[in-house]
Amino acid sequence: QVQLVESGGGSVQAGGSLRLSCAAYGYSYSSNCMGWFRQAPGKEREGVAAIYTGGGSTYYADWVKGRFTISQDNAKNTVYLQMTSLKPEDTAMYYCAASEDCSGGLHPGLYNYWGQGTQVTVSS
Repeated sequence: QVQLVESGGGSVQAGGSLRLSCAAYGYSYSSNCMGWFRQAPGKEREGVAAIYTGGGSTYYADWVKGRFTISQDNAKNTVYLQMTSLKPEDTAMYYCAASEDCSGGLHPGLYNYWGQGTQVTVSS
C-alpha cells in the first residue's frame, strides 16, 4: 500500500522559513516524480515544485522565484521542500504527490498518489 506522509508544517511569521518533508512508503521511489502542491481555502490546488527521483531534475512553478527548493534523500525515500522568505499568501495546505514521471510537470491530475497534507500558516 502506497503511503506518502508529510510533516514539517506549522505557523511562521512573514519572512520566515519552513522545511517540509514527505516520506514515501510502499512505493517504488526510484525513477519517479515527486511533487509538492498546495491548496488555500477557496482556491484550486496548484503545483509548487517537483523532482525526478531518478536523476534529480527539478521543476518549479514560476511564482516560486527562488524562494523554495525541492530536494531528495534517496536513502530515506524522502523529498523535502525548503521554503524561505515566506509570505502570508503562502498560507495553504501543502501536499506531497507521486507520479510515474515528470512529463506532466506540475499538473495535479497527472499525479497518482497523494499524502494527507501539512498546514502552513504565515502571519504578517
